[in-house]
Amino acid sequence: MEAMAEMKKTARLYRMVMDQHVCPYGIKSKWLLEREGYKVEDHHLTTRQQTDAFKAEHDVKTTPQTFIGGKMLGGYTDLRKHFGYDKEVESDKSYTPVIAVFAVAVALAVSLSLFVYEAPLTVRAGEWFVAFSMAMLAMLKLQDVEQFSTMFVGYDLLGRRFVPYAYAYPFLEATAAVLMAGRNLPWLSIPIALFIGTVGAASVFYAVYIQKRSIKCACVGGSGNVPLGFVSLSENLAMIGMGLWMLARPMV
Repeated sequence: MEAMAEMKKTARLYRMVMDQHVCPYGIKSKWLLEREGYKVEDHHLTTRQQTDAFKAEHDVKTTPQTFIGGKMLGGYTDLRKHFGYDKEVESDKSYTPVIAVFAVAVALAVSLSLFVYEAPLTVRAGEWFVAFSMAMLAMLKLQDVEQFSTMFVGYDLLGRRFVPYAYAYPFLEATAAVLMAGRNLPWLSIPIALFIGTVGAASVFYAVYIQKRSIKCACVGGSGNVPLGFVSLSENLAMIGMGLWMLARPMV
């Protein structure tokens, strides 16, 4: 019985380990197997010829490949599914990127407030939270402006009529965020925030609550899976609120 249990907890892993390339998924597969209590027989594919021969022999297109109990499970993604991870693959939608942005923005705002005012919850902390959130969201969009603009024009009322606006949006958002963080050039940052926030809020409201469309939001860039909805509307309303706040209280 012990021998059988030991065999069940043994896995064979075949992964690329070359002088100029070590497969990252192979490294993560080995780590995942060991974390699950498996003794890993780690077989390195050290040349391109050896890798191609392995793929031809087992009729697979990629490596790494894991075998448990004589059965080939597949690559790293297959391993995660085998061990019960990635159960929410049925839905491609995820709020994780937005949650991460807001969480980091809160932490930065509170930390800076503690440093400057020796208090975590201040008016400036609230302003910094909005500005930092805008800046990080703009940064995500700027990673691939082309892809962002393609998704953006799918629902933005101005972007679909004037495509250059879709390309300019991430730069406008970043400009407003940086200026608002330091309360610099309010004559420029406030109009930008009010304009893009108002157009954005109207576009999201029209697409989601009037047209009842179920589409992805471009708020974290063109490759994100965040659904267009309340979170997207809140982001735009926050920009409007920040603009109105700075307009009403120019000195805090």
